[in-house]
Amino acid sequence: MPVSVGLISLGCPKNLIDSEIMAGHLRNAGMVMTPEQDLADVVVINTCAFIDKAKQESIDTILGAARARENGEAPKNQKLIVAGCMSQRFSKELPDLLPEVDAFIGVDQVTKIAEVIEGVIHGTAEGKNYVTRKPTYVPEWDTPRYRLTPRHSAYVKIAEGCNHACSYCAIPLIRGPHRSRSQESVVREVKMLVESGVKEINLIAQDTTYFGMDRWKGEKATKRSGVDSSKGESLASLIRELDKIEGDFWIRILYTHPAHWSDELTQAIAESSKVVRYIDIPLQHISDRMLADMRRLTDGRYVRDVIRRMREGIPGLALRTTFITGFPGETEEDHQELMEFIEEFRFERAGIFTYSREEGTLAYRMKPQVHHRTKARRWNEASLLMTRIASEIGQAQIGKTLRVLVEAPGVARSEWDAPDIDGSVMVDPALPVGEFADVKIVDAVAYDLFAEGSVIPEAEEADAVE
Repeated sequence: MPVSVGLISLGCPKNLIDSEIMAGHLRNAGMVMTPEQDLADVVVINTCAFIDKAKQESIDTILGAARARENGEAPKNQKLIVAGCMSQRFSKELPDLLPEVDAFIGVDQVTKIAEVIEGVIHGTAEGKNYVTRKPTYVPEWDTPRYRLTPRHSAYVKIAEGCNHACSYCAIPLIRGPHRSRSQESVVREVKMLVESGVKEINLIAQDTTYFGMDRWKGEKATKRSGVDSSKGESLASLIRELDKIEGDFWIRILYTHPAHWSDELTQAIAESSKVVRYIDIPLQHISDRMLADMRRLTDGRYVRDVIRRMREGIPGLALRTTFITGFPGETEEDHQELMEFIEEFRFERAGIFTYSREEGTLAYRMKPQVHHRTKARRWNEASLLMTRIASEIGQAQIGKTLRVLVEAPGVARSEWDAPDIDGSVMVDPALPVGEFADVKIVDAVAYDLFAEGSVIPEAEEADAVE
């Protein structure tokens, strides 16, 4: 009988691609994927370790799988393998802290998962910790991969790692330095996906705006370099090449860094017929003091200017951003400046996180740490403001006709809505899943819109009739 493997993928889309690569290699090795973890020979948990909540979810999932094995809910001889960011970040500590785990693999071992499983099952493994210290792996267009997303939507990882050293962030400690794929490799993968029927390509990396810069010849890119295709491959040149691919599909750009935005990148997006008018650009704060302490390489004046230039250069643009509240040393004045900034720039999509104190980061030892009650209050104030703005923006969509991608019966997404992140557009359940459709908006509730033919909640339906 072939080995059956249950794969649990936690964390962000970048982690999901690693899970898809592992699934592709397992299938090539003749192993069988199963959604029923209680019947699997091996359970692989691809973990996240970005912030405290993610680490806790990873630990709870690992211990839950171990308990299931111990109390008879899963086979007694079931093997447990922990992969991903938590294994990479805490490679020295975890083997002793989690003796229940049979093997640990990191970023560089995703293509070797079948070999690790064989060693664990047959008892030929030398030790249980396979994690290498400094990751170097980056996927290519022909890397075996079994997609775990809906047939009509796919993520494409254009780079791995990060060269920034934001004081609150552990990603460079986990994923290593930035390393881009070649432009040709990305274009070949996207062509292949579009030919298979994919309607939405989501470009992802820790920093998509740094794509190609690490491969420039001659002048070396810095942490403040703007996107510039005259110096080599860049996100702008990649967009132009992807725009040439035949087919009816969207391109969505996620995880851009404000320090690298340039007029060329704005122009490339504005001229593209494929790139949606939606940009993900985490800003984290607006106070000069906070941005400096966070080591974001920007200040408030620069951020405001970048946002204005983006909106002027790309008509109909929706901006998605995230902020951090409660960063060490944040004052009420800093918080109020952030609130005023959110009110002024009215981001179409926005989220806010309370600061998570992460071991190994520069901010971990910064003082004073903000009290947890103060963090909660500031988070609540910002969240209420964002919800009000979202409702007002949603109401402004009523009466408009939008192009949407149908995600499931009765549920779609507009170009302003990234998968699993933003809102939805409720549509006629008869519209075909995985296809584009033009729908007229008749009501809105915060980030969610309702089109003609959709099922509208009674209270909202009454408002729509009025």
